[in-house]
Amino acid sequence: MDRGQLAGFLRSRRERIAPAEVGLPAGARRRTPGLRREEVAELAFISTEYYTRLEQARAPHPSREVLAGLARALRLSDAERDHLHHLAGTPPGPPPGPPREVPRSALDLIHRLPGSAAFVTSATYEVLAWNELTAALMEDFSAVPPRDRNLVRRTFLGPGPKGGRLYGVSDADAFARSCVRGLRSAAARYPDSPEVAALIGELLAGSPEFIRLWAAHDVAAEHTLTKTFHHPAVGPVTVNCDVLHLPDRDQNVVIYTAAPGSPSEEALRLLAAGHVEVSG
Repeated sequence: MDRGQLAGFLRSRRERIAPAEVGLPAGARRRTPGLRREEVAELAFISTEYYTRLEQARAPHPSREVLAGLARALRLSDAERDHLHHLAGTPPGPPPGPPREVPRSALDLIHRLPGSAAFVTSATYEVLAWNELTAALMEDFSAVPPRDRNLVRRTFLGPGPKGGRLYGVSDADAFARSCVRGLRSAAARYPDSPEVAALIGELLAGSPEFIRLWAAHDVAAEHTLTKTFHHPAVGPVTVNCDVLHLPDRDQNVVIYTAAPGSPSEEALRLLAAGHVEVSG
C-alpha cells in the first residue's frame, strides 16, 4: 500500500468533482473547488475522521468495502477504480454493485431538456442525477440523504399508507411491481453486492407488500406510456414516460414530457419557472 500516492489520488479526485455531480448544493461559502472531506465520507458511508486520515496518509489499510464506497463517492471510472485498488494494495475484483457514475453525455442530456423532467436511476432505482424540473415535479433530491433517493425504498418504506406511493402517481401499483422485477434482476446481475442484498433484506423486513410481490416471482413486464402526478401546487400533471437504457452503466434515463398545448404542459411550465406555491 502506497499511502502517499493513495492520499494524493483521493485528494485530486475529490477536488475535481462539482457538488452538483453528486446531487449536493454548491453552497455559498466553499473556499476550494470540489467536495468537502465530510461530503465524500458521507457518500462513501465511512467516518469523516477515517477519510481525513486516508488523505493525510495516516490511515490503516482500507478494506474492499471502503474502497468500493470511495469509488462510488468519487464517481471513479473502471480504470480509476482499478488504480485505486492498486494504490491500496488490494487487487480489484468484479464491480461490487450497480455503477453510480453517470456518463457526462447523460448529464448533458437531462440538463438540456428544460421543458421535460428528466433523471437518471441506477439498477436498484437510486436517483443518481436530475434536472431542475424533476426537483419541482417530484422532489429536490439534493435536500435528502443519498440513501433516501432510492425510489424502491421510498415506494415500500416511505411515510403514509402503502409506503406513501411516490408523489401520488397514478400507476403506483404497477410501478411497485416493476420495482420488484427490476430489483430481482439486479440481484441476479450483482450476486455478491452487499448493497443490493441489504436493500432487499430491508424491504423484506419492513414491507408486507414487498414480501407478497417478491414471493410471486412475477416476470411479465408492464410498459407505462403515461402517468399522472398529483402535485400539491399545480394539481394533476399527466406526462408521457420514456426510458433510455444505458447498458454500459446499467442505468436508465427517465424523461417525462407533457402533450403540447395541454394543461399539463402549462403546469410544467409554471413549475419550471418557479411561479407556484404550495397552499396550506
